[in-house]
Amino acid sequence: MKLNCYSIKELDQLMVLLNSRNSEEQKEVADTVSSILREVRLKGDKAVIQYTKMFDGVEIKTLEVEKNILQQALETIDPELLSSIKRAMENIRSFHEKQKENSWFTTESDGVLLGQKVTPLERVGVYVPGGTAPLPSSVLMNVIPAKVAGVDEIILFTPPGKNGLPDPVILACAQIAGVDRVFTAGGAQAVAAMAYGTETVPKVDKITGPGNIYVAAAKRMVYGVCDIDMIAGPSEVLVIADEHARPEYVAADLLSQAEHDVMASAVLVTTSKELIDQVTAEMNKQVETLSRKQFILKSVNNCGAAVLVDSLAQAVEISNRIAPEHLELYVKNPFELLGSVRNAGAIFLGEYTPEPLGDYMAGPNHILPTNGTARFSSPLSVNDFVKKSSIIAYSKEALSNLWRDTERFAMAEGLDAHANSIRIRFREDEA
Repeated sequence: MKLNCYSIKELDQLMVLLNSRNSEEQKEVADTVSSILREVRLKGDKAVIQYTKMFDGVEIKTLEVEKNILQQALETIDPELLSSIKRAMENIRSFHEKQKENSWFTTESDGVLLGQKVTPLERVGVYVPGGTAPLPSSVLMNVIPAKVAGVDEIILFTPPGKNGLPDPVILACAQIAGVDRVFTAGGAQAVAAMAYGTETVPKVDKITGPGNIYVAAAKRMVYGVCDIDMIAGPSEVLVIADEHARPEYVAADLLSQAEHDVMASAVLVTTSKELIDQVTAEMNKQVETLSRKQFILKSVNNCGAAVLVDSLAQAVEISNRIAPEHLELYVKNPFELLGSVRNAGAIFLGEYTPEPLGDYMAGPNHILPTNGTARFSSPLSVNDFVKKSSIIAYSKEALSNLWRDTERFAMAEGLDAHANSIRIRFREDEA
């Protein structure tokens, strides 16, 4: 296993590689997903159950997981894992509580009242992947911000295992986090059920949570029927390291991202050629002990990279261009670089802040913009689960100070009915 090395002059080649990881989604998946959405919209539960048998090889009779199954999962979970989950929940809740916004109003002496009303969404659907690596942590990262925001009802979809039931740790997390209803189905059919509703599944206002390319394509297609959080691509980490970085730490963190997916990217940007060699040696050493070795080898071969730069300032410039999901600053003085970072989903500072800490325990959300979208988007937050309405109230006195200006704007745009709506309120005064 070897990181693909790029010079500064070859950076465009690396950008093409990283940006092409989702290029097959629309070409190979769109037709299949479109058909699934149509069938679920027309046939409801029956279609979801049929697609579950087709894609997962599992026959289920009903979509909803019974409450006693959820409780049983909670009662049988490993006590030490349960303790860790509860500790993570507290950290996640504490962080997201600080994001909460309240409604506000302001008044002026002539009778103007302006404000903003913050209203939680009524119903949210959360998708939690199953497959090769179930992600119970995604339950917490989706559900807790929604609970903090005050969402009325939260439903959750997650794929079934071979026994017809979802991963028990996912079920336990759903129970602890306060999910109202849990359903078992995966892929585009789960997204369709939440977006359109079925006999069993209520239609939601928003769908959140990561998934494979079928889930991503389905979310893209149902946007407008309901809201979505983001289109998640393969996971990615970029590590900026200087000669002070410990190669075994850097290697471990690159491997931790590579094990997610064969198209996950792990990029090292450094001022030290020696560090690249040392990290590569460490990666080859450590991978031999890891259970997902084959995933990792394919991932690093596909999208592992190292870029040698002249300075840390140049390293940050490259990072800002890539706009990684996770950015680690393994340098002597990471806070000196922080101000120059413009584009990153989450930023990890120093050698004792490995990226998996953010995946599970630290508190900030691990659902982050990928594939360069950190240039213009943000991590999942409480703000994703509320909507904001502008409040406007004018007295007659207040309107009298602005009505002619308002009328002029309307006439300039050729909208005389708009102008009349303003003018009619002062017709008697001018008579």
